[in-house]
Amino acid sequence: MDNKTSKYMLIILTVLCTALIVISSVQTGFMDPLRNTVGYVLVPVQRGVNAVGTGIYNKLEEHAELKNAYAENAELKDRISTLTEENNRLRSETEELQRLREMYELDNEYMQYTKVAARVIAKDSENWFEVFRIDKGSSDGIEPDMNVLSGGGLCGIVTEVGANYATVRSIIDDESRVSAMSQHSSDSCIVAGDLKLFEDGRLALTKIDKDANISDGDAIVTSNISAKFLPGILIGYASDITIDSRHLTKSGNLIPVADFDNLQEVFVITELKTDMLTDSETPEAQ
Repeated sequence: MDNKTSKYMLIILTVLCTALIVISSVQTGFMDPLRNTVGYVLVPVQRGVNAVGTGIYNKLEEHAELKNAYAENAELKDRISTLTEENNRLRSETEELQRLREMYELDNEYMQYTKVAARVIAKDSENWFEVFRIDKGSSDGIEPDMNVLSGGGLCGIVTEVGANYATVRSIIDDESRVSAMSQHSSDSCIVAGDLKLFEDGRLALTKIDKDANISDGDAIVTSNISAKFLPGILIGYASDITIDSRHLTKSGNLIPVADFDNLQEVFVITELKTDMLTDSETPEAQ
């Protein structure tokens, strides 16, 4: 039974009860039997009226409570949405602060070099930043072959420059070769980009002399004899060093310090290795 039908029944029962009460109130003897009959009829009817009235009241109460619940639910959703937005903003600001702190530490680590900070604005692949672009170019003093730092160390080298942008080839690219050495022993090696190997977060570490003192965990930095990379820049850490099948050389992997999944800010060192070389120096590798 809906609310409209219940209201009509309540009105009819109320009119009926009123009529019966009026009849029963007539104080004449011949009305006694009628009053008795009215009593038998009126009491159940009145109970029905009370029951219907109580039911309608309860329905109205439930309706009001439901409206309040809907209003509270909408308010809570708005509040949750606001809190979620604030939480995302705070998380983003916290992550940015962490990156800027790391950049500050990186700047201090290589204070001997003049640097320009830049933001990564595009990349040439969907997965990693093997080739990417930054928002600084020739108008900011950027030139080809300048070294690029991020995440604690070397991440790439500038290959192309426009007035307000530059293209960087990272050290994970298949074409990348970096002349490197162990920071501990100064024994030389080559860090080779390998996108297939980088699926496991590794680069190739090759051309290690069989007697070289390079072990797992050793810090690998750019070599003094590199043609394009400035000396002493951390590249990563050696791992899985083994002697090759002919027992003439060693090889292994390198875990890079730069995060090539999420490059956002970088430093470009505005000094070129070629400016540091003398005519007698003829480096054989990048």
